[in-house]
Amino acid sequence: MIAFNNISKQYGKQVLFVETGFQIHPGQKAGLVGPNGAGKTTVFRMIVGEESPDEGDVTVPKRLTIGYYRQDIGDMSGRSVLDEAIAGSGNLGELHHELKDLEHALADPERADEMEKILERFGQVQDEYQRGGGYDLEARAREILNALGFDDEQVEGDVGALSGGWKMRVGLARILLGRPDVLLMDEPTNHLDIESILWLERFIQDYPGAVLMTCHDKDFMNRIVDRIIEIDGGEFTEYTGDYDFYVRERAIAAANREAQYARQQAMLAKERRFIERFAAHAAKAAQVQSRVKKLEKIEMVELPRQRKIVEFKFRQPPRSGEDVVELKGIDKGYGERRIYEGFDFRIRRAERWCVMGRNGAGKTTLLKMIAGATTPDAGNVRLGANLKVGYFAQQSLDLLDPSLSIFEQIQKDFPLETQGVLRNLLGAFQFSDTDVDKPIRVLSGGEKSRLVLARMLFDPPNFLILDEPTNHLDLETKEMLVSALADFEGTMIFVSHDRTFLKGLSNRVLELRPGDGDQVPAQPPFEYLGTYVEYVERTGNEAAGVHN
Repeated sequence: MIAFNNISKQYGKQVLFVETGFQIHPGQKAGLVGPNGAGKTTVFRMIVGEESPDEGDVTVPKRLTIGYYRQDIGDMSGRSVLDEAIAGSGNLGELHHELKDLEHALADPERADEMEKILERFGQVQDEYQRGGGYDLEARAREILNALGFDDEQVEGDVGALSGGWKMRVGLARILLGRPDVLLMDEPTNHLDIESILWLERFIQDYPGAVLMTCHDKDFMNRIVDRIIEIDGGEFTEYTGDYDFYVRERAIAAANREAQYARQQAMLAKERRFIERFAAHAAKAAQVQSRVKKLEKIEMVELPRQRKIVEFKFRQPPRSGEDVVELKGIDKGYGERRIYEGFDFRIRRAERWCVMGRNGAGKTTLLKMIAGATTPDAGNVRLGANLKVGYFAQQSLDLLDPSLSIFEQIQKDFPLETQGVLRNLLGAFQFSDTDVDKPIRVLSGGEKSRLVLARMLFDPPNFLILDEPTNHLDLETKEMLVSALADFEGTMIFVSHDRTFLKGLSNRVLELRPGDGDQVPAQPPFEYLGTYVEYVERTGNEAAGVHN
């Protein structure tokens, strides 16, 4: 269906692809993987015609419809959330809005002389719209928007008033609503909560079209893709299986290549010793020349490319008291909406609470009250003795100094540490030697998150409050973070939509159950005194109200 045929591409001195290719077949669901800068976004841009290869060609059938969900969604304003989703959903969305415009024209007395022409066009559009299933378009749009976390009031509200993350959800909704033949998805889970991620998993599993996606959520990839296309060193390599299969096969291939390399190096050393030993012996001249020619013809085995992972041993925090936090009789609401009423909750030393709950349940509000970033309407929040609190939220990114470089910021924070120690710390969070001189003002959200986490964990607090710490982090950084925090001897409470993080760190689960209007009554929060994995096994739910 889509074919990359012997393509090459480079930007200046940066070589992305060298005479390589792959194909995407109808109905296939593939994951596109590779290190940062390998060219994953360039692949998407070539498919939609925004870029061309320097050599070779990209074949895309003319009648193929493609939906491209990208991180840069452009400006959204002047419409309701519902209209924005419908407007960007392809041909059916265009027909939907043309019908509305024609209905207004039919009711306009000043256009009476055009009525015959308008009626003719109205009939044509209405017929095409009906044949395409347009009359259930609005209902499907509402269903998708609700599944992505929008309540009915937001659906009717101004899209321009939304934050960047919520606009990304609208962008995702309009791509899904268009039902194209091929979905190109660049990090579709970045701005979603776990409930929406689980819904999206089911949606794509049942989707009849082809899917090509990048994603930093390992569980999401494993449940959806049946093929991995890896970009590394200018080449595409295909693996038939899910992400875990790819990791295993890549490790086996690397081990085999290393063994092959070692055998070849031993053989070469033996041949070179023979050549050096007998180069001056006339009787051995023919054998020497034969072996020299043999070496010249050998295809050299190269060692597999190693992705550099910097190990860093994080310090342990000072010991806190046994009682870390106690919330007593907490009431909290916004306007008429009550989130907590008479809420009691206690956290003890070394507990690691993950907080579950659908969008709007009060997860972030709870973390803010514990951190002192907001106060309850009634009740008390009491922190225990000898606490050093570390609070990570998206607002934490604003505390970085935009006038400094990455290295200048970390040096300012820890002036007594050596350059080597600080560079090693930054390396553990995937900042290379050249990255550390980048100004903070040009960093992406993911890069800022990594820098804030590096600062926090270098001199660790004994009580961590983490609100979506893995947003925008790549798989390697997430796994490093889970590994580092697995040895953390302090106390944690966190909100995360990443199941690798939830499985790897929690030993307690707090499920908030505020209800859903008149249909689902509110229930008291459910405290599960076990891990997230055990919680899923016990309840059958991977998220609040989402059955596995």
